[in-house]
Amino acid sequence: MFFTFKPAHTSRCLLGALLASLSLAAPSWVRADTTLLNVSYDVTRELYKDLNPAFVAQWQKSAGEKLAIKQSNGGSTKQVQSVLAGLDADVITMNQPPDVDALVKGGLVAADWRKAFPHNATPYTTTTIFLVRKGNPKGIKDWADLLKPGVEVIIPNPKTSGNGRYTYLAAWVYGLQKSGTEAGARDYVSKLFARVPVLDGGGRGATTTFTQRDMGDVLITFENEAILIDQEVGGDKFDVVYPSVSVEASPPVAVVGKVVDKRGTRRQAEAYLNFLYTPAAQEIIARHHFRPRDESILRKYASQFPKVKTFSVEDALGGWEKAQKLHFSDGGIYDQIVTRR
Repeated sequence: MFFTFKPAHTSRCLLGALLASLSLAAPSWVRADTTLLNVSYDVTRELYKDLNPAFVAQWQKSAGEKLAIKQSNGGSTKQVQSVLAGLDADVITMNQPPDVDALVKGGLVAADWRKAFPHNATPYTTTTIFLVRKGNPKGIKDWADLLKPGVEVIIPNPKTSGNGRYTYLAAWVYGLQKSGTEAGARDYVSKLFARVPVLDGGGRGATTTFTQRDMGDVLITFENEAILIDQEVGGDKFDVVYPSVSVEASPPVAVVGKVVDKRGTRRQAEAYLNFLYTPAAQEIIARHHFRPRDESILRKYASQFPKVKTFSVEDALGGWEKAQKLHFSDGGIYDQIVTRR
């Protein structure tokens, strides 16, 4: 369908950089009674710029408390490493379940975090699509076309980016369905990543490479990111292509229990994440081109969300734990593939 992980010293350095950047925002939140820190993945910057003030206003009205929310965004794996290294996130709004499960193993998040909020603690979904140059000069319509002669593909690094992992797994399932064998899937994914000239650390970095550095013929990214690019850069430069099959991404949220109990912010943190499921927040989510869970709001915005055949990691690949171990662990299939690049 066509539309117009790392060593401890590294984590400490990353944490220091994040804290330094957050401190620049101090004048805007030091007057609040309470502050929350939301550590999120790369492409939710604009979303939470609208969600955060909406919740702050609602909370002051309902609870009579002046609240401020600080925001940290980056490649999902790097964000998790920062929290494990000591960044005091009250909540995490991450890219995929393994991001949260890593914090469970670190003793920061409750093991039953999926039961804390509706839809297994995922307030919206999105899917992976293709963004091509205007007019689609390389004729890219589906996954097979990414292997045409001369086509370069921009994908963020699956080892550091949830966006990249979703892309990898979508490509794997396409190869599996097309060939009927795991060997065929490995062959397809190997050939695809041989077309990737640079592996950026996160989805936003990959976007910059494609749109500003003019590298690549196609960017594989989330639907919401592609529409944002179209709005900000200009619809005269890019087109969106929906492939025949893609992956459904259900980004999870969780309260970082160890932090909120230390800081006394559990009540605010839980209210913040529950707010994401309210009609007001679901409306904002839809306006930012993420697919809302609220069916009435999804119907309202149906024209911006074309129907696409999707699979879930749970149904197609036996779940995230299995996929993470098989494909993205040290020495896993992804490592085997990229060492031959």
